[in-house]
Amino acid sequence: EAPEAPPVCPEQSAPAAMQSAAAIGLLRPCAARPILKSPSPGAARLPASRAALRLSAAAPRAGLVAAAGLGRIGLVPASPEQEKRSDCLVAAAASGKAAAGEEAGEESGAALAKTLQLGVFFGLWYLFNIYFNIYNKQVLKVFPFPINITTVQFAVGTTISLFMWATGILKRPKISGAQLLAILPLAIVHTMGNLFTNMSLGKVAVSFTHTIKAMEPFFSVLLSAMFLGELPTPWVVLSLLPIVGGVALASISEASFNWAGFLSAMASNVTFQSRNVLSKKLMLKKEASLDNINLFSIITVMSFFLLAPVTLLTEGVKVTPTFLQSSVSIHCLFVFPTL
Repeated sequence: EAPEAPPVCPEQSAPAAMQSAAAIGLLRPCAARPILKSPSPGAARLPASRAALRLSAAAPRAGLVAAAGLGRIGLVPASPEQEKRSDCLVAAAASGKAAAGEEAGEESGAALAKTLQLGVFFGLWYLFNIYFNIYNKQVLKVFPFPINITTVQFAVGTTISLFMWATGILKRPKISGAQLLAILPLAIVHTMGNLFTNMSLGKVAVSFTHTIKAMEPFFSVLLSAMFLGELPTPWVVLSLLPIVGGVALASISEASFNWAGFLSAMASNVTFQSRNVLSKKLMLKKEASLDNINLFSIITVMSFFLLAPVTLLTEGVKVTPTFLQSSVSIHCLFVFPTL
Protein backbone atom coordinates (compact mmCIF):
# COMPACT_ATOMS: atom_id res chain seq x y z
CA GLU A 1 0.00 0.00 0.00
CA ALA A 2 1.36 3.41 -0.92
CA PRO A 3 2.46 5.58 2.01
CA GLU A 4 0.32 8.53 2.91
CA ALA A 5 1.55 11.85 1.64
CA PRO A 6 1.83 14.76 4.08
CA PRO A 7 -0.88 17.42 3.86
CA VAL A 8 -0.17 19.91 1.15
CA CYS A 9 -1.39 23.49 1.24
CA PRO A 10 -2.15 25.48 -1.91
CA GLU A 11 0.90 27.70 -1.28
CA GLN A 12 3.18 24.69 -1.47
CA SER A 13 1.76 23.04 -4.61
CA ALA A 14 0.11 25.83 -6.63
CA PRO A 15 1.86 28.25 -8.98
CA ALA A 16 3.00 31.68 -8.02
CA ALA A 17 -0.33 33.21 -9.11
CA MET A 18 -2.22 31.14 -6.56
CA GLN A 19 0.25 32.13 -3.86
CA SER A 20 -0.36 35.77 -4.68
CA ALA A 21 -4.10 35.22 -4.40
CA ALA A 22 -3.61 33.65 -1.00
CA ALA A 23 -1.49 36.58 0.05
CA ILE A 24 -4.26 39.11 -0.58
CA GLY A 25 -6.90 36.98 1.11
CA LEU A 26 -8.72 35.51 -1.90
CA LEU A 27 -7.62 32.00 -1.05
CA ARG A 28 -7.31 30.64 2.45
CA PRO A 29 -4.78 27.97 3.29
CA CYS A 30 -6.43 24.62 3.68
CA ALA A 31 -6.25 22.77 6.94
CA ALA A 32 -4.29 19.59 7.30
CA ARG A 33 -6.45 16.99 5.59
CA PRO A 34 -5.46 13.40 4.79
CA ILE A 35 -5.34 12.62 1.15
CA LEU A 36 -7.60 9.84 -0.14
CA LYS A 37 -5.95 6.50 -0.10
CA SER A 38 -5.61 4.57 -3.29
CA PRO A 39 -7.77 1.43 -3.37
CA SER A 40 -4.88 -0.57 -4.71
CA PRO A 41 -1.12 -0.18 -5.14
CA GLY A 42 -1.59 0.25 -8.88
CA ALA A 43 -3.84 3.25 -8.37
CA ALA A 44 -0.98 5.19 -6.77
CA ARG A 45 0.88 5.13 -10.06
CA LEU A 46 -2.03 6.64 -12.07
CA PRO A 47 -1.31 9.86 -13.90
CA ALA A 48 -2.12 13.00 -12.01
CA SER A 49 -4.93 13.97 -14.40
CA ARG A 50 -6.79 10.66 -13.92
CA ALA A 51 -6.40 10.86 -10.15
CA ALA A 52 -7.77 14.42 -10.23
CA LEU A 53 -10.81 13.28 -12.17
CA ARG A 54 -11.43 10.48 -9.64
CA LEU A 55 -11.21 12.92 -6.73
CA SER A 56 -13.51 15.46 -8.38
CA ALA A 57 -16.09 12.73 -9.01
CA ALA A 58 -15.80 11.52 -5.42
CA ALA A 59 -16.52 14.82 -3.68
CA PRO A 60 -18.34 17.32 -5.89
CA ARG A 61 -20.70 18.44 -3.15
CA ALA A 62 -17.91 19.21 -0.67
CA GLY A 63 -17.03 22.27 -2.72
CA LEU A 64 -13.63 20.84 -3.61
CA VAL A 65 -11.85 20.43 -6.91
CA ALA A 66 -8.87 18.33 -7.66
CA ALA A 67 -5.67 19.99 -8.77
CA ALA A 68 -2.46 18.36 -9.83
CA GLY A 69 0.88 20.02 -9.55
CA LEU A 70 4.46 19.11 -9.04
CA GLY A 71 3.66 15.40 -8.91
CA ARG A 72 1.34 15.76 -5.92
CA ILE A 73 -2.44 15.96 -5.67
CA GLY A 74 -4.01 18.59 -3.45
CA LEU A 75 -7.56 19.76 -2.70
CA VAL A 76 -8.40 23.43 -3.15
CA PRO A 77 -11.73 25.22 -2.55
CA ALA A 78 -14.05 25.37 -5.57
CA SER A 79 -14.85 28.66 -7.21
CA PRO A 80 -18.25 30.32 -6.58
CA GLU A 81 -19.27 29.62 -10.19
CA GLN A 82 -18.61 25.90 -9.73
CA GLU A 83 -20.53 25.80 -6.45
CA LYS A 84 -23.46 27.63 -8.06
CA ARG A 85 -23.46 25.23 -11.02
CA SER A 86 -23.39 22.22 -8.67
CA ASP A 87 -26.28 23.63 -6.65
CA CYS A 88 -28.26 24.21 -9.83
CA LEU A 89 -27.66 20.63 -10.96
CA VAL A 90 -28.76 19.23 -7.62
CA ALA A 91 -31.85 21.44 -7.58
CA ALA A 92 -32.73 20.41 -11.14
CA ALA A 93 -32.38 16.73 -10.26
CA ALA A 94 -34.56 17.16 -7.17
CA SER A 95 -37.23 19.06 -9.13
CA GLY A 96 -37.12 16.40 -11.86
CA LYS A 97 -37.75 13.65 -9.32
CA ALA A 98 -40.59 15.65 -7.77
CA ALA A 99 -42.12 16.28 -11.19
CA ALA A 100 -41.84 12.58 -12.07
CA GLY A 101 -43.56 11.66 -8.82
CA GLU A 102 -46.34 14.18 -9.47
CA GLU A 103 -46.83 12.88 -13.03
CA ALA A 104 -47.01 9.29 -11.78
CA GLY A 105 -49.58 10.31 -9.20
CA GLU A 106 -51.62 12.20 -11.80
CA GLU A 107 -51.53 9.23 -14.19
CA SER A 108 -52.69 6.80 -11.52
CA GLY A 109 -55.47 9.20 -10.51
CA ALA A 110 -56.58 9.62 -14.13
CA ALA A 111 -56.62 5.84 -14.66
CA LEU A 112 -58.74 5.38 -11.53
CA ALA A 113 -61.14 8.10 -12.67
CA LYS A 114 -61.54 6.46 -16.10
CA THR A 115 -62.22 3.09 -14.49
CA LEU A 116 -64.88 4.58 -12.23
CA GLN A 117 -66.42 6.43 -15.16
CA LEU A 118 -66.59 3.23 -17.20
CA GLY A 119 -68.23 1.41 -14.28
CA VAL A 120 -70.83 4.18 -13.95
CA PHE A 121 -71.59 3.98 -17.69
CA PHE A 122 -72.08 0.21 -17.47
CA GLY A 123 -74.42 0.62 -14.52
CA LEU A 124 -76.48 3.29 -16.30
CA TRP A 125 -76.59 1.16 -19.44
CA TYR A 126 -78.06 -1.80 -17.55
CA LEU A 127 -80.48 0.43 -15.63
CA PHE A 128 -81.82 2.17 -18.73
CA ASN A 129 -82.02 -1.13 -20.60
CA ILE A 130 -84.16 -2.66 -17.83
CA TYR A 131 -86.61 0.23 -17.83
CA PHE A 132 -86.65 0.34 -21.65
CA ASN A 133 -87.70 -3.31 -21.89
CA ILE A 134 -90.34 -2.99 -19.16
CA TYR A 135 -91.95 0.11 -20.69
CA ASN A 136 -91.62 -1.33 -24.18
CA LYS A 137 -93.55 -4.42 -23.12
CA GLN A 138 -96.25 -2.30 -21.49
CA VAL A 139 -96.64 -0.18 -24.62
CA LEU A 140 -96.81 -3.25 -26.86
CA LYS A 141 -99.64 -4.65 -24.73
CA VAL A 142 -101.72 -1.51 -25.29
CA PHE A 143 -100.45 -0.66 -28.77
CA PRO A 144 -99.62 -3.93 -30.63
CA PHE A 145 -97.90 -2.37 -33.62
CA PRO A 146 -94.16 -3.12 -33.36
CA ILE A 147 -93.22 -1.48 -36.66
CA ASN A 148 -94.81 1.82 -35.64
CA ILE A 149 -93.19 1.66 -32.22
CA THR A 150 -89.76 0.97 -33.72
CA THR A 151 -90.19 3.85 -36.16
CA VAL A 152 -91.10 6.19 -33.31
CA GLN A 153 -88.02 5.09 -31.38
CA PHE A 154 -85.78 5.84 -34.37
CA ALA A 155 -87.57 9.18 -34.84
CA VAL A 156 -86.80 10.16 -31.24
CA GLY A 157 -83.16 9.12 -31.69
CA THR A 158 -82.95 11.14 -34.92
CA THR A 159 -84.37 14.23 -33.18
CA ILE A 160 -81.84 13.96 -30.36
CA SER A 161 -78.94 13.52 -32.80
CA LEU A 162 -79.98 16.53 -34.91
CA PHE A 163 -80.39 18.65 -31.77
CA MET A 164 -76.90 17.74 -30.54
CA TRP A 165 -75.38 18.56 -33.94
CA ALA A 166 -77.29 21.84 -34.24
CA THR A 167 -76.37 23.09 -30.76
CA GLY A 168 -72.73 21.98 -30.95
CA ILE A 169 -72.99 19.54 -28.06
CA LEU A 170 -71.72 16.91 -30.48
CA LYS A 171 -69.37 17.87 -33.30
CA ARG A 172 -71.11 17.50 -36.62
CA PRO A 173 -69.34 14.78 -38.65
CA LYS A 174 -67.83 15.35 -42.05
CA ILE A 175 -68.81 12.25 -43.95
CA SER A 176 -68.49 11.40 -47.62
CA GLY A 177 -70.83 9.51 -49.92
CA ALA A 178 -68.51 6.51 -49.94
CA GLN A 179 -68.68 6.32 -46.15
CA LEU A 180 -72.47 6.54 -46.23
CA LEU A 181 -72.57 3.60 -48.64
CA ALA A 182 -70.28 1.67 -46.31
CA ILE A 183 -72.52 2.46 -43.31
CA LEU A 184 -75.74 1.55 -45.15
CA PRO A 185 -75.48 -2.25 -44.55
CA LEU A 186 -74.90 -1.56 -40.86
CA ALA A 187 -78.01 0.62 -40.75
CA ILE A 188 -80.08 -2.08 -42.47
CA VAL A 189 -79.17 -4.84 -40.01
CA HIS A 190 -79.46 -2.40 -37.10
CA THR A 191 -83.02 -1.58 -38.19
CA MET A 192 -83.94 -5.23 -38.55
CA GLY A 193 -82.44 -6.13 -35.18
CA ASN A 194 -84.47 -3.53 -33.30
CA LEU A 195 -87.63 -4.42 -35.22
CA PHE A 196 -87.30 -8.14 -34.50
CA THR A 197 -86.64 -7.43 -30.82
CA ASN A 198 -89.86 -5.41 -30.53
CA MET A 199 -91.79 -8.10 -32.39
CA SER A 200 -90.52 -10.72 -29.95
CA LEU A 201 -91.36 -8.55 -26.92
CA GLY A 202 -94.90 -8.22 -28.22
CA LYS A 203 -95.35 -12.01 -28.47
CA VAL A 204 -93.57 -13.47 -25.43
CA ALA A 205 -92.40 -12.41 -21.99
CA VAL A 206 -89.51 -9.99 -21.63
CA SER A 207 -87.46 -12.54 -19.70
CA PHE A 208 -87.91 -15.17 -22.39
CA THR A 209 -86.88 -12.74 -25.16
CA HIS A 210 -83.65 -11.89 -23.39
CA THR A 211 -83.03 -15.52 -22.54
CA ILE A 212 -83.06 -16.27 -26.27
CA LYS A 213 -80.87 -13.23 -26.94
CA ALA A 214 -78.27 -14.81 -24.67
CA MET A 215 -77.31 -16.88 -27.71
CA GLU A 216 -75.67 -13.85 -29.35
CA PRO A 217 -72.14 -15.21 -28.65
CA PHE A 218 -73.06 -18.41 -30.52
CA PHE A 219 -74.15 -16.48 -33.62
CA SER A 220 -71.13 -14.19 -33.35
CA VAL A 221 -68.76 -17.18 -33.50
CA LEU A 222 -70.78 -18.80 -36.29
CA LEU A 223 -70.93 -15.71 -38.53
CA SER A 224 -67.26 -14.86 -37.91
CA ALA A 225 -66.29 -18.35 -39.06
CA MET A 226 -68.53 -18.11 -42.15
CA PHE A 227 -67.65 -14.61 -43.39
CA LEU A 228 -64.32 -13.73 -41.76
CA GLY A 229 -62.68 -17.15 -41.64
CA GLU A 230 -62.03 -16.87 -37.90
CA LEU A 231 -62.33 -20.47 -36.73
CA PRO A 232 -63.04 -20.86 -33.00
CA THR A 233 -60.77 -22.83 -30.71
CA PRO A 234 -62.06 -25.99 -29.01
CA TRP A 235 -62.28 -24.11 -25.71
CA VAL A 236 -64.57 -21.50 -27.27
CA VAL A 237 -66.81 -24.23 -28.69
CA LEU A 238 -67.01 -25.92 -25.31
CA SER A 239 -67.92 -22.63 -23.62
CA LEU A 240 -70.86 -22.22 -26.02
CA LEU A 241 -72.43 -25.58 -25.15
CA PRO A 242 -73.87 -24.46 -21.77
CA ILE A 243 -75.38 -21.38 -23.44
CA VAL A 244 -77.12 -23.36 -26.16
CA GLY A 245 -78.28 -26.01 -23.69
CA GLY A 246 -79.62 -23.43 -21.26
CA VAL A 247 -81.62 -21.62 -23.94
CA ALA A 248 -83.06 -24.95 -25.15
CA LEU A 249 -84.17 -25.90 -21.63
CA ALA A 250 -85.68 -22.45 -21.03
CA SER A 251 -87.59 -22.63 -24.31
CA ILE A 252 -89.08 -26.03 -23.48
CA SER A 253 -90.27 -24.96 -20.03
CA GLU A 254 -91.46 -21.44 -21.00
CA ALA A 255 -95.17 -20.95 -20.39
CA SER A 256 -95.48 -18.06 -22.87
CA PHE A 257 -93.61 -19.86 -25.65
CA ASN A 258 -94.79 -19.34 -29.22
CA TRP A 259 -92.91 -19.70 -32.47
CA ALA A 260 -93.43 -16.10 -33.58
CA GLY A 261 -91.75 -14.70 -30.49
CA PHE A 262 -89.02 -17.36 -30.52
CA LEU A 263 -88.12 -16.87 -34.20
CA SER A 264 -88.22 -13.07 -33.87
CA ALA A 265 -85.73 -13.20 -31.01
CA MET A 266 -83.50 -15.56 -33.01
CA ALA A 267 -83.69 -13.22 -36.01
CA SER A 268 -82.69 -10.34 -33.71
CA ASN A 269 -79.61 -12.32 -32.65
CA VAL A 270 -78.61 -12.97 -36.27
CA THR A 271 -79.06 -9.36 -37.39
CA PHE A 272 -77.27 -7.76 -34.45
CA GLN A 273 -74.30 -10.11 -34.79
CA SER A 274 -74.29 -9.53 -38.55
CA ARG A 275 -73.83 -5.84 -37.76
CA ASN A 276 -70.72 -6.65 -35.70
CA VAL A 277 -69.29 -8.88 -38.43
CA LEU A 278 -69.96 -6.27 -41.11
CA SER A 279 -68.21 -3.65 -39.01
CA LYS A 280 -65.07 -5.79 -39.05
CA LYS A 281 -65.37 -6.76 -42.69
CA LEU A 282 -65.93 -3.25 -44.04
CA MET A 283 -63.14 -1.70 -41.94
CA LEU A 284 -64.55 1.81 -41.99
CA LYS A 285 -61.92 4.55 -42.14
CA LYS A 286 -63.23 7.00 -39.60
CA GLU A 287 -62.33 10.65 -39.72
CA ALA A 288 -61.53 12.65 -36.61
CA SER A 289 -65.14 13.86 -36.27
CA LEU A 290 -66.68 10.41 -36.93
CA ASP A 291 -66.34 8.85 -33.50
CA ASN A 292 -68.47 6.05 -32.09
CA ILE A 293 -71.26 8.38 -30.93
CA ASN A 294 -71.48 10.06 -34.32
CA LEU A 295 -71.41 6.70 -36.08
CA PHE A 296 -74.30 5.41 -33.96
CA SER A 297 -76.20 8.66 -34.53
CA ILE A 298 -75.79 8.36 -38.31
CA ILE A 299 -76.97 4.73 -38.18
CA THR A 300 -80.04 5.83 -36.17
CA VAL A 301 -80.94 8.56 -38.68
CA MET A 302 -80.52 6.18 -41.60
CA SER A 303 -82.62 3.53 -39.82
CA PHE A 304 -85.47 6.01 -39.42
CA PHE A 305 -85.51 6.82 -43.14
CA LEU A 306 -85.27 3.14 -44.01
CA LEU A 307 -88.15 2.03 -41.77
CA ALA A 308 -90.56 4.92 -42.34
CA PRO A 309 -91.64 3.72 -45.85
CA VAL A 310 -92.01 0.16 -44.56
CA THR A 311 -94.31 1.44 -41.82
CA LEU A 312 -96.52 3.22 -44.35
CA LEU A 313 -96.77 0.12 -46.55
CA THR A 314 -97.47 -2.39 -43.76
CA GLU A 315 -99.15 -1.07 -40.63
CA GLY A 316 -99.83 2.47 -41.75
CA VAL A 317 -99.50 5.49 -39.52
CA LYS A 318 -101.04 4.46 -36.24
CA VAL A 319 -99.38 7.13 -34.13
CA THR A 320 -102.23 9.62 -34.13
CA PRO A 321 -104.03 11.09 -31.11
CA THR A 322 -107.38 9.58 -32.13
CA PHE A 323 -106.00 6.11 -32.71
CA LEU A 324 -103.90 6.15 -29.56
CA GLN A 325 -106.89 7.23 -27.48
CA SER A 326 -109.07 4.48 -28.93
CA SER A 327 -106.35 1.87 -28.30
CA VAL A 328 -105.99 2.92 -24.68
CA SER A 329 -109.80 2.86 -24.22
CA ILE A 330 -110.09 -0.63 -25.68
CA HIS A 331 -107.27 -1.85 -23.45
CA CYS A 332 -108.88 -0.38 -20.36
CA LEU A 333 -112.20 -2.04 -21.20
CA PHE A 334 -110.39 -5.34 -21.69
CA VAL A 335 -108.46 -5.09 -18.42
CA PHE A 336 -111.19 -3.42 -16.33
CA PRO A 337 -114.53 -4.61 -17.80
CA THR A 338 -116.55 -3.28 -14.87
CA LEU A 339 -115.56 0.35 -15.48
